[in-house]
Amino acid sequence: MVSLPDDRFVSPLAAELADDVLERFLRYVQIDTQSAYGQPGTPSTAKQLDLSRVLEAELRELGLDNVRLDEFGYVYGSLPGTEGTPAVGLIAHVDTSPDVTGTNVKPQVHRAYDGTRIVLSGDESQILDPEEQPALGQKIGHDLVTTDGTTLLGADDKAGVAEIVAAVAYLKRNPKPGHAPIRVCFTVDEEIGAGADHLDLDDFGAAYAYTLDGSGLGEIETETFNAWKVIVTVHGRAVHPGSAKGKLVSAIRLAADFVAALPRDRLSPETTEGREGFIHPSGITGTGEKTVVELIVRDHDRAKLDEHLAVIHRTAEEIGAREPRARLEVTEEETYRNMREVIDQHPIVVEKAEEAVRRAGAEPVHAIIRGGTDGARLSARGLPTPNLFTGGQEYHSLREWASVQDMAAAAATVVELARVWAEPGPLES
Repeated sequence: MVSLPDDRFVSPLAAELADDVLERFLRYVQIDTQSAYGQPGTPSTAKQLDLSRVLEAELRELGLDNVRLDEFGYVYGSLPGTEGTPAVGLIAHVDTSPDVTGTNVKPQVHRAYDGTRIVLSGDESQILDPEEQPALGQKIGHDLVTTDGTTLLGADDKAGVAEIVAAVAYLKRNPKPGHAPIRVCFTVDEEIGAGADHLDLDDFGAAYAYTLDGSGLGEIETETFNAWKVIVTVHGRAVHPGSAKGKLVSAIRLAADFVAALPRDRLSPETTEGREGFIHPSGITGTGEKTVVELIVRDHDRAKLDEHLAVIHRTAEEIGAREPRARLEVTEEETYRNMREVIDQHPIVVEKAEEAVRRAGAEPVHAIIRGGTDGARLSARGLPTPNLFTGGQEYHSLREWASVQDMAAAAATVVELARVWAEPGPLES
C-alpha cells in the first residue's frame, strides 16, 4: 500500500489509482524489453514480445474489445464510450533504450523520500543527489522508485504503459460519467525511432491521440526536434603498414579529423539546451579502407536544421580536399519532423489535455521535447498526437527514477481526458 495520506496526492482520484499503477509498473519493469539498433524486422528484439503478450492478456482480462497482438508486436484494444464523441488514442511503448542494460531490473521503492541523497545499493557509485537533480528535490514526501544502480529502470516508457492500463481498468469499472471511446496501442522499437512505423491508423480508429512518454508533473509537450540521420562514409586506401609510406590513406584518421573539425563550443548536445539544435556524432566504425561516421542532427527550427546539415557537408568537403586520394560521401535521411507543425492546426487536442490535467489536480506545464516520440511520426501521418507526462525522470540512465505520486497523477489525467472528450462542446469544423 502507498504509505502517504491521500492529501499528498494531487487529487483523490490519483490516490485511488496509485496502488494499481505501482503494482503494474513494478511487474512491467522486471521484463527485459530492450530494443536494438541495426536489426532486421520488427520488433528488433524478440524479448519485447514478452511484455506485449502480458499486455494482450491483461487487456483481454479487463474486458476490452478488439484486443490483438499483431505480427509486429503491437498490442491493440478498444473501450466503447459515449456515442457520437471522437475516439481518443492512448499510446505508450514497451521497449527500453539500447544504451543501458535492462536485464535483471531490481526496482526499489523508497517510501516518503526525505530529501537526502539516495545511494543505490547495487552500485554505490550511483547516487541520486537533489543538488544535481533539482526535480528530485521537489519530491520530498513522495514514494520514489529506482533500481539498484546496475540497470536502467524502464520508466521510459513502462510508466506510461502502467498508467494507461490502470486508467482503462478504472474506466471499465466506472463507466459513469460517460467517456470518449478509447483506442489503446502499445508499440515496440520506439527507442530506435521505429515505434510508429507499423501502427495501422485505419484499424486504430482514433481521431486524436496522446502518447504517455513525458516526464514531469503536468507536462504537455507539443513540439519536438526536426531530426535527421546523416552518414559520412570515408573511403581510404589500405596498405600493409610495413610498406605504407606514401601509399596508405587511412580512412580512420580522416574520419577522426572530420569529427574533430565539427563545432565543439556550440552545436553539440553538451553545449545546447532549450530550442538550440546540435550535430552529434553517435557512432563510428570501420577500417583503414572504409570508415563510417553516424551523426544525428536536431533542431526545432527546420531552416536552422538545414544550416547544420550544411556544416556537415562543408566539413566533409574540407577534409576531403586535404587528401585527394580519399573520398568522403555524405547521405541524409529524415527521421521525424517537429510535430508542432501539425498540432498547431488542431488546438482542441491541447485544450482537452490542459483541462484534463487541471481536473486531475495538477497545473498544465507546456514543454518542448529535445528528442522525439511516436507522436511526432503519427502527427506527420495525420493523427494529432501530443505527449503527456508520466512521472519518470533521468531516462536512459542507471539513475533513472519515478515518483509514485506523479505516476498516479498521470493515470488520473488519462481518466479525466477520456471524460473531457465526451462532454458536449464545439469540436473542430
